[in-house]
This record gives sequence, structure tokens and C-alpha cells, in this order.
Amino acid sequence: MNFLKKIFDWKTYIFTVIVVISFSNFMVVLFGHTIPGVFLTFFKMAGEYVILGSVFVFALIWLIKARPHNRPKQYSVVVFDVFGKKSQIEGIRTEFKTYDVAWSFMKQYKKEYPLHNFALVSEHPNSDKPTIFKYI
Repeated sequence: MNFLKKIFDWKTYIFTVIVVISFSNFMVVLFGHTIPGVFLTFFKMAGEYVILGSVFVFALIWLIKARPHNRPKQYSVVVFDVFGKKSQIEGIRTEFKTYDVAWSFMKQYKKEYPLHNFALVSEHPNSDKPTIFKYI
């Protein structure tokens, strides 16, 4: 009887209930607040770094593309005959200030003189030879 009284004693159950409740509370805090808090903090910071890195990469690409280019100040059209030798056609304009105008005139000359080829060239101060931009 004494043995059964020890088994059903309320002090044993109170101790067990307190241990279970405290362990449950510990697990709830661990899995409900601590671990998600660590992951959320990590992913928030990782997201900030990804966005900040994207901004810097975009800014760097934009700065590289937006830097001023050293464009030639003068363009000329060189005429070549059927055999590929330089020639001249009287009455055509060969010196231009802008690339677009020179290219437009070159296309028009190709329609008017289909047996000739035309090259859009420019002299660079750093180069001994002229640079060919277009050839039709």
C-alpha cells in the first residue's frame, strides 16, 4: 500500500507537470522565436546586400557606358573602283563633320554609283592609318 501511495502521490505529478511545461515553453521559444529570428535576420541582411550589390553593379555599368567617348571631329568618304583602287568621282562631297551625315551621303552615293564601293573613314591623332567605320 505504501508503494501505491508513492506512485499516486501528487508531488510526483506536480514535478512532472512542471518539467513538461518548462520544457514545452523552452521548445516553443526556441522554435517559435529564436530559430526563426536568426533566419529572418540573416535573410533580411542577405536581401539588403543583394539589393545594394545590384544598385552598385547597375551604377558601375551606367558610369562605364555614360562616360564620354572620344569621337572624331572629321569624317571622310573614300571611293573605290571595281578593282578596289582608290578613285575620285567629280561633284560628290567627301568631307563631313558628323558620322550620321557621312553615312547618309554614303548610302546615297552607293545607289547612284553601284559599281563603286565607299568607305567611311576618320583620322585619329593616335593612329598613323585612318580608321574605317563603314564600307559598302
